[in-house]
Amino acid sequence: MGLGTLASRVVKPSSRLLTSRNPRNLLHFRPIFSTTELHNADASAAAQPQADPAPPPPPPRTPLAGARVHFSSPEDAIEVFVDGYPVKVPKGMTVLQACEIAGVDIPRFCYHSRLSIAGNCRMCLVEVEKSPKPVASCAMPALPGMKIKTDTPLAKKAREGVMEFLLMNHPLDCPICDQGGECDLQDQSMAFGSDRGRFTDVKRSVVDKNLGPLVKTVMTRCIQCTRCVRFATEVAGVQDLGMLGRGSGEEIGTYVEKLMTSELSGNVIDICPVGALTSKPFAFKARNWELKGTETIDVTDAVGSNIRIDSRGPEVMRIVPRLNEDINEEWISDKTRFCYDGLKRQRLNDPMIRGADGRFKAVSWRDALALVAEAAHHVKPEEIVGIAGKLSDAESMIALKDLLNRLGSNNVWCEGNGPQPNADLRSGYIMNTGIAGLEKADVFLLIGSQPKVEAAMINARIRKTVRATQAKVGYVGPPTEFNYDHQHLGTGPQTLVDIVEGRHPFGSILKNAKNPAIIVGAGLFERNDKDAIFSVVENIAKQNNVVRPDWNGYNVLLLNASQAAALDLGLVPESVTSIESAKFVYLMGADDVELEKVPKDAFVVYQGHHGDRGVYRANVILPAAAFSEKDGTYENTEGCAQQTLPAVPTVGDARDDWKIIRALSEVAGLQLPYDSLGAIRSRMKNVAPNLLQVDEREEATFSASIKPESTQKMDMADFGSPIENFYMTDSITRASKIMAQCSALLSKNKLLRKDRGYRLQLD
Repeated sequence: MGLGTLASRVVKPSSRLLTSRNPRNLLHFRPIFSTTELHNADASAAAQPQADPAPPPPPPRTPLAGARVHFSSPEDAIEVFVDGYPVKVPKGMTVLQACEIAGVDIPRFCYHSRLSIAGNCRMCLVEVEKSPKPVASCAMPALPGMKIKTDTPLAKKAREGVMEFLLMNHPLDCPICDQGGECDLQDQSMAFGSDRGRFTDVKRSVVDKNLGPLVKTVMTRCIQCTRCVRFATEVAGVQDLGMLGRGSGEEIGTYVEKLMTSELSGNVIDICPVGALTSKPFAFKARNWELKGTETIDVTDAVGSNIRIDSRGPEVMRIVPRLNEDINEEWISDKTRFCYDGLKRQRLNDPMIRGADGRFKAVSWRDALALVAEAAHHVKPEEIVGIAGKLSDAESMIALKDLLNRLGSNNVWCEGNGPQPNADLRSGYIMNTGIAGLEKADVFLLIGSQPKVEAAMINARIRKTVRATQAKVGYVGPPTEFNYDHQHLGTGPQTLVDIVEGRHPFGSILKNAKNPAIIVGAGLFERNDKDAIFSVVENIAKQNNVVRPDWNGYNVLLLNASQAAALDLGLVPESVTSIESAKFVYLMGADDVELEKVPKDAFVVYQGHHGDRGVYRANVILPAAAFSEKDGTYENTEGCAQQTLPAVPTVGDARDDWKIIRALSEVAGLQLPYDSLGAIRSRMKNVAPNLLQVDEREEATFSASIKPESTQKMDMADFGSPIENFYMTDSITRASKIMAQCSALLSKNKLLRKDRGYRLQLD
């Protein structure tokens, strides 16, 4: 058979195939056309249809709640996929944290970012590829290439089941529960729960616990998330709460019947996700949607904790913390949280003048200011004294200083700064490390300072550092309680001399420290030999490399909200004994002055918001606004300027402090050159520009090492305790009924401890 025959058979099908009646036997022919362009390879490639473009990358997601990622090195980053979205997270991060960075909200009850992981509520279940069952995302570490699914039917069903178990024994208390409206259980049951439950058994009930006058307990509502237990143990440093029982008999309580005595106990109210722990003073007072929130700061100590004042009409209803990582994180002390009822008790409403019979009578502002101006003009300039109180803002202090300067006197100072404050070097009276910077220290030396009662939030930072890095703590001062391990080195200046001269074993610990921190208590300002003591402390800092270009561990812990701004503004008296020879004394909220030193024939003006100690010696009372009723600038102990905002209107006929002084200057014929808040802050800018840099910490330019050594003789008397009662330190807290209850409880506990110690000695 030739090639021609084969070709004809291929091209020309057989008649049998063409005439077949079976359609499967029919051949289908496709015509082929050829063009000259397709013979070219390039043209052929261009003629091919374009492939579909790659799908665009998913849009970037916003992390939840300001979640931030920091990679110490590129090798620490791993990539995981959350609902198909790739996200890079550091090694060691949990699945729940990875989901937050990816912008996915995972429900949770037991998990808290500042507490250890418990993993016992199981509400955060998610589906992970190749995992046989849902995993608890709060306790599962993220692994490279992990594919996490948060919105699958399996995850939804798991969460519904967990929520059904949680609600099995939860009472239907929502209409009468103080947590209503801001309850995590309410929100998450609506978002992730089922519309019905299958349990018909009788709900269990738990006996309520008495934790003191601040925290109200309804333990039947408890879901055993153990947040309160972990907070008390890890942050507050008290072993008061724990888990008792097993199974259905499991409950939170105290091991023995006792009260919660921590200075931070009120924070369990904020972290409790249900209504088991609520505020006892706020119980049944208001719903959260009735309240107006005002973001401001706290002035009961020198920390300047960020708070939110919730008010209804003219009344402050409660105070809750605001997040600030650099100052108070998200905690506040009990004094900050519960002193608000003092803002409506013992308030001064009207200007008053003491009559010949010794009784006060209400008068107009014109009459009161005229009497004060007349009295000021009838005395010599060197006999005029002005004292700013613990709660004074920077605007009022600069106005007071300007007024007294125009009257010819320079004897003006602030409570707590001592008779001879040294305001030359700013590094000598602020916390140079910064509050957040304390976490980098590995050795602490506390000199005459008791942070637990002087500044509870700074004490919490120190405890956090000690727990995380096993930092060493040495303490010089009177015996006191700490909630972390420490060494009590001594009680007075002799211990400091031993450290300087190398005779104390703690000196070697300081020398070997990488970042040593010295914290000096502001209570030493009241000592006559304070210059000699600070000189010894500065020598300790020089010997142990405490101050370096990359680290400044020399710190002073102030006591009051007004101290730092007063020293920045130069409120330094000209004479040490000015108050003993004064004939005209202007007390601007100053209640803790030694009034017995004031001559009996002196004319005393008290300008303040509470009828406290200074009122009993006053001839004229000028009512002022409290911190919750005015715009004011305060500087905290680390040198960060912050401002208060008015949350409620002023009481009665009260006015802002600086406005009263401005009006008095006009009546006295010495008019001050500012009429508005902006104008007086411009005056502050000329004296202390850092006070206008709001929410920014201004570091000291020069260190205390350039000071000449003091030649003052040191008194070897032991250091004292500047604060005897944590709950009553100023006019607001002394007027608070809640703080009075806490103070009575504190006194009772002290008596019980003394009695117990006496019995042990007898045994």
